[in-house]
Amino acid sequence: MDPLELIFTICAAIGGGLFLIRLILQLVGFTFDLPSEQMGDVDLSSTDASFKMLSVLGAVAFLMMFGLAGRAMLATLPGQAVPALGVAVAAGLFSTWMIAKMFTAMMKLQSGGLSNPQNAVGREGTVYLNIPANDTGKVRISVNGRLSVLDARSEKREAIATGTRVRVVRVADGNNLMVEAVNQEENA
Repeated sequence: MDPLELIFTICAAIGGGLFLIRLILQLVGFTFDLPSEQMGDVDLSSTDASFKMLSVLGAVAFLMMFGLAGRAMLATLPGQAVPALGVAVAAGLFSTWMIAKMFTAMMKLQSGGLSNPQNAVGREGTVYLNIPANDTGKVRISVNGRLSVLDARSEKREAIATGTRVRVVRVADGNNLMVEAVNQEENA
């Protein structure tokens, strides 16, 4: 086995092996998500997050296709290193490009669930995560027939405990719901 064929074989084995391991782990239910405490505030629809996810899958796909296409070319044209390298690189880049296109298409399918936060104004929900006096918490509210957990701040700059019924007064800063506690007498 010549050195180039060995390189192609190693790349195909590593890429294919990593691909199979990932596939098997996904089939048995292992997820690759980090707990939210470790992720911090990450917007998964951003280009940076897509690129990070793409880089792992892209590297695996590149290695696998680089190795497979290179070996196939060497089998077809023995001793022709330059065409084999060209086809191998082209196949690796093409597979990485296809993964990028699939990620882009999947991101277009993603829905935030609340197309217009103004639709929440006047609706009632419950505090899901404590709302500190001058900070953001979370509320659970039904908008457009879908139950959502959204960022919220207290309109009166007072702390609101988890489980408290609240009403959305207005929307501020893009998607922050400004809420106030609902008196129990109002609901009776």
